[in-house]
Amino acid sequence: MTRVGILLMNLGGPERIKDVGPFLYNLFSDPEIIRLPIPIFQRPLAWFISTLRSSKSQKAYQAIGGGSPLRRITEQQARELQSELRKRGIDATSYVAMRYWHPFTESAVEDLKADNISEVVVLPLYPHFSISTSGSSFRELRRLIAADKAFEKISIRCIRSWFDNDGYISSMAELIQNEISACSSPKNAHICFTAHGVPKSYVEEAGDPYRDEIQDCSLLIIDKIERSLGFSNSYTLSYQSRVGPEEWLQPYTENVLEDLGKQGIKELVVVPISFVSEHIETLQEIDIEYKEIALKNGIINFRRVKALDTNPLFIKGLADLVTTCLEGPEVSLDVASRLPEKVKLYPQEKWQWGWNNSAEVWNGRVAMFVFFICFLELIIGNGPLHYLGLL
Repeated sequence: MTRVGILLMNLGGPERIKDVGPFLYNLFSDPEIIRLPIPIFQRPLAWFISTLRSSKSQKAYQAIGGGSPLRRITEQQARELQSELRKRGIDATSYVAMRYWHPFTESAVEDLKADNISEVVVLPLYPHFSISTSGSSFRELRRLIAADKAFEKISIRCIRSWFDNDGYISSMAELIQNEISACSSPKNAHICFTAHGVPKSYVEEAGDPYRDEIQDCSLLIIDKIERSLGFSNSYTLSYQSRVGPEEWLQPYTENVLEDLGKQGIKELVVVPISFVSEHIETLQEIDIEYKEIALKNGIINFRRVKALDTNPLFIKGLADLVTTCLEGPEVSLDVASRLPEKVKLYPQEKWQWGWNNSAEVWNGRVAMFVFFICFLELIIGNGPLHYLGLL
């Protein structure tokens, strides 16, 4: 019998307060998170951002108990999925691979080899594909395998995205129904889908399908609620968790909450549509920050749909994905990790005059050069900017 390894890929999160800084550094070191025209500046910038953000992020993690529960929940999901697959006669073992914290992808690869797994199904725990989530995880795995001749021989099948999976849609609709039913006036409760944002440029310049998949997914859930559960509530879609000055996908969740309050909405059901596990964005950003904004703007009943975690219907949906992947046409790691054709690579092949992509690239280079000079002078306390009296 073929021994199947199920590789569950997720972001990861700091489990202790002292892990926050290193976790943030790993996160911002990834060029899929912050795209720079000059790669040599990636690590200095990651150090700079993680140093600035550590204190604020540590307070956020302290507010939810001192660390992220993401690893614990993901490992529970792995065990439940493994059990479900074995009930179906599939000799499966689940492994967890985190992108920016323990257990890292390298560790999972070593475990797969040690267990003599003959076939691997790669399942990112991101329902919607994005360059910065599933794409980054796929490409990290490809880099590791390319340097490991032994692992190259193992058959690898990938699930690229699964936002339309029936188990996922049905379990989300069921959880939303529970929260709507708990409202004093269920018919008047407003549904607010909130998804993790990505920079607008990823979608409009790099061709990231993330926004389209989020929109399609929200419509599938609403349709499920209306057809199967008999609810017909108003709803909105928004995006959260943006970082830095760059424009991200809009509307921003905090702005939507303010607008809903002004419109007279009194009961609100907030749905974290792109998160399948409880973590900092649900437990702190939504439950604390966004709840405060909502209450300040006149919303009386703020209800948040819990993350799926090990919801039985959701786990069965994941098992269906794995079963279909094993039985259907193979999606290789090369195909799964492929970037959209519209992705702009630096440097620009040829200069173009005017306010265009070339100008943006060189503006970015100049800005990063100035940042690097300022950074060095702040560290060494000397240099041309000090002589000019600018520092």
